Amino acid sequence: MKKLLIVDDEPNIVMSLEYAFQKQGYQVYIARDGSEALVIMEKEVPDLIILDIMMPQVDGYETIQIIKQNPAFAKAKIIFLSAKSKASDIDKGLALGADLYFTKPFSVKKLIGAVEALLNH
Repeated sequence: MKKLLIVDDEPNIVMSLEYAFQKQGYQVYIARDGSEALVIMEKEVPDLIILDIMMPQVDGYETIQIIKQNPAFAKAKIIFLSAKSKASDIDKGLALGADLYFTKPFSVKKLIGAVEALLNH
């Protein structure tokens, strides 16, 4: 079973994504900010991380930098999911090592398709 970590501080997004991905057969873990995500990743290394940028404590940019520095997490695919939609924000996210960048609002169906494509690539 593929493991998915959703890191977002918006409960509505977390709940809808958790439900959608569990229906697709994923083991889903939830974190509300980057520091919580890193604690979870010490125990469960996800196959893919859906990562918001604007969060309390540790934001998405800082989180991806920490993840990318740790060889244990090297195989995890990362999709940024953010309300930050300027080209410079998207470029920064991809430059930091994200595999994809989705802007909010987003299509859950397209996100699921992107996750499946990344994990089956």
